[in-house]
Amino acid sequence: MKRFIQGENRDQSTLLPESLDDYVADTNPVRVVDVFVDELDLGALGFSGVTPADTGRPAYHPADLLKIYIYGYLNRIQSSRRLEREAQRNIELMWLTGRLMPDFKTIANFRKDNGKAIRGVCRQFVVLCQQLGLFSEALVAIDGSKFKAVNNRDRNFTSAKLQRRMTEIESSINRYLTALDTADRQEPAIAEVKAKRLQEKIATLRVKMQELKVIEVQLNETPDKQISLTDPDARSMKTRGTGIVGYNVQAAVDAKHHLIVAHEVTNDGVDRDKLSSMAKQAREAMEVEELSAVADRGYFNGTELLACHESGITVFVPKTLTSNATAAGRFGKDDFIYDAANNEYRCPAGESLIWRFSSVEKGLKIHRYWSSNCQTCSLKERCTPGTQRRMRRWEHEDVLEDMQRRLDQAPEMMRIRRQTVEHPFGTIKSWMGATHFLTRTIDRVSTEMSLHVLAYNLKRVLSLMGSNALIAAMRT
Repeated sequence: MKRFIQGENRDQSTLLPESLDDYVADTNPVRVVDVFVDELDLGALGFSGVTPADTGRPAYHPADLLKIYIYGYLNRIQSSRRLEREAQRNIELMWLTGRLMPDFKTIANFRKDNGKAIRGVCRQFVVLCQQLGLFSEALVAIDGSKFKAVNNRDRNFTSAKLQRRMTEIESSINRYLTALDTADRQEPAIAEVKAKRLQEKIATLRVKMQELKVIEVQLNETPDKQISLTDPDARSMKTRGTGIVGYNVQAAVDAKHHLIVAHEVTNDGVDRDKLSSMAKQAREAMEVEELSAVADRGYFNGTELLACHESGITVFVPKTLTSNATAAGRFGKDDFIYDAANNEYRCPAGESLIWRFSSVEKGLKIHRYWSSNCQTCSLKERCTPGTQRRMRRWEHEDVLEDMQRRLDQAPEMMRIRRQTVEHPFGTIKSWMGATHFLTRTIDRVSTEMSLHVLAYNLKRVLSLMGSNALIAAMRT
């Protein structure tokens, strides 16, 4: 072992430092966690057990259990059983809690019973970031990402999936019955063994079929015709190339420092109805009068864009590419110029498409325009296969046109969106591992997500300011 760095002899007596504080450096993030929790008003946030009971066995203070969880999520330790082990062997955690070693059930119950208060702690850190002036640009990127639930895909049912499963079981039963008839024609010793095995398989499948029929009754009673057996709130959602059973997490991320200013856990796999809600939450969290928000085309929804406009929020969302005319190589709606003064459209051939009538479709007032000269137009084959090319215009179409002009003048917005909001989602999923959420039901999953967001924001601010500056800011 010559010319290698040598370790100490295990039998050698060692004089260790007398204080745990000597093991924790001044810049260790665990000191930030300690100060942050100590500065919180846990009673006002709604934590239970802040005031101890007069009788009975003394309980752990909520501050100590909260410190354990924040430390755990900062270090990618989300399991209550793993946190129990860390409290018994981790010097940083011993320093943080004063050598307290609660069992895993106590740790898990704290997260379960104080979900709303823990979500409030996450919001409180966002308030601290706002007070530190970290949201000066007032520009956020909004996006959603699918996170896996603890519910396996085989324990999630839709009407189509249930019917397919029942058909497969019926086919298997028929196949085993045919095999059973074949076995009866073989030698008695062999036939008896095969028949017993096949009858057991048939009995198992019939029990499974009865279970599926019970699930079918429950499925028909649900509003969205979908049921999950392990986590009742988890839903099957489409992702790129496949699908998962989980939750759709919405987030608004500050474009300057990439801090998550607002987030929300939903079990709706579509983003289209979430834009105005997330933008308003972001503006409230950042405490600004004017806010700009950028999102991808999955958020393009006229009603949502109008709600943002009426709230004074400037949005940048590209249009969805759903024009059948453009796909077929004909003129699209963008080739027709609207004349607001005359309330008519000008087509590529120079003809006027005048207003004809208005109607209400799905709660939206729609105006209809067309020209009477389409039959004699030389560009008709490039325009429409019908009698006339008819245009539809929403009564608030000008809001969408103004947004498109802003987007045309600022094409870098899509690049800003991509580099702002996708990185936090990727980072948090990497911390979570393959299983993502460990808890069940949307309330507990929301609590778990808040702890991840708090850990992410805390690491971001630590990298921006450093431990000592952040501690000083918390104490002021």
